[in-house]
Parts: sequence; C-alpha cells; structure tokens
Amino acid sequence: MDNKQASQMEQLLAIMSQLRDPHRGCPWDLKQNFDSIVPYTLEEAYEVADAIEQKNWNDVKEELGDLLFQVVFYSQMAKEQGLFEFDDVVAGISEKLVRRHPHVFSDADFDDEAAVQQNWEAEKAKERAAKEQDESLLANIPNALPALMRADKIQKRCANVGFDWDELAPVVDKVKEELDEVMDEVIQAVPEQQRIEEELGDLLFSVVNLSRHLKVKPEMALQKANKKFEKRFRQVEESVLEQGKIISQCSLTELDEAWNRVKEKESKNQ
Repeated sequence: MDNKQASQMEQLLAIMSQLRDPHRGCPWDLKQNFDSIVPYTLEEAYEVADAIEQKNWNDVKEELGDLLFQVVFYSQMAKEQGLFEFDDVVAGISEKLVRRHPHVFSDADFDDEAAVQQNWEAEKAKERAAKEQDESLLANIPNALPALMRADKIQKRCANVGFDWDELAPVVDKVKEELDEVMDEVIQAVPEQQRIEEELGDLLFSVVNLSRHLKVKPEMALQKANKKFEKRFRQVEESVLEQGKIISQCSLTELDEAWNRVKEKESKNQ
C-alpha cells in the first residue's frame, strides 16, 4: 500500500472514529451495535452483486465503498470494546491468504486446480478444528446465509469427502422423486401443511444439488430468474395499459397471451 492509499484508509478510519465520538458523533451511528449493523452489511453485499451483474462499474465502485465502510464500522465498535482493531482484521486476512496459497507464496507445487482446491479445503478444515469444539465437517457454516447458499455449502462440504453422486442421472432422478413426494402430500384428503413444507424443502435441497452438479450458483440463478420474470411482467403491464385496461381486471387468459407475446418478442430480438 503506497502513502496515498494509506492516507485515504487512515482518513476513513478517522471519519468512523468521529462518527462514534461520544460527545461529537452522529446519534444514529452511536446507538448502533454489532447486531443492529448486520442487516445493513447483508444489504450492501447484495448491492455489490447487483451492480456487478449490471456491469455498472461506477456503482460497483460506490457499493464496494459502502461494503468497506461496514468492515470499518465493526472494527471501530470492536476497538471501543477492546476486542480487536482494523489493523488486526487486515493482518488476519493477509496471513490467511498467504497460508492458503503455498503454491504462490512458498515452494509448494500442485498438479492442477483440483489439487489446489483440495489443499484449500484442507487448510479450512484445520482452521475449523483449531477454533471449534464442534468437529463436524459441517461446523462453522453460517446460519445467516441465504438458504440456497447454505444448502450449496453443506453439499460441497459433504462432496469433498466423497458423499456425492459422480454422475448426473441420479441427481436428476432425486429431483423427480422429491417432486413426486411433494405432490403425494398435496393430494391427500386432508393435506398437512407441515408435511408439504418439509417435502418442498427436500425438493429445493435436491434442486440445489442439481445446480451444484451443473456448476451453477443456485442463488445467482434464482436472482436472474427473478429479474427475468420482473422484466417480462413489467412489459405485460405496459401492454395492458396500452390497451386502456387495468391489469387487475384482465382475465388469466388475457395476461397469459400478453406474457407469450413478450416471450416471442424476446426470442426475435436474440
């Protein structure tokens, strides 16, 4: 880090310290704690991802700044409580990156990317063992992760020790099996909502497994599906308005026809 970068980082830390000053600080910043900031951190992380997906590089720069501010905010609160400081955070990640990349920072030699990944997972396992009394392979997977991301991480951990199918066909069969089990519960004379929820959860878990085998991030795939649906539905709304109608007064058949027209238009433009 050159002097200019160091000066800018020092300025940001000084601003954060000022915001938390008991006498001259900002009332909102002063009343925050670790728990209250978490939702903002998650929101900022998603805003970074959204800006990257849109290839809006000015927004990416801005959103990364907002995310960095979250790290600085936590570090300031930790400093006030004598837990750790920002420099400790930086030193920790620097040490971890060097340790996890012996093929870059020392004379270790790996044959291919798979061997690099295997070493990475081995190092992470050592870290978990060092700081967790829970020795399970699934220890230390954050509960706060979005469910799709957490399912993906759980499955990857299990796959690393061989608990996984090595062909796609049984993965697909499992998805079909779980869908059938959902429908079996739905068609009961007196459907039990709790059972339906449980079986639907199994179906979603199996779809995450399919995504993993297809090398697709399920969370990102669903985000893109959400955006595609939203884009199409907005066009359906525009189409209805152009006809002088209100969407809530249209029949499902009318809306379905408008939807199909939007899809046809997309296909022609591709």
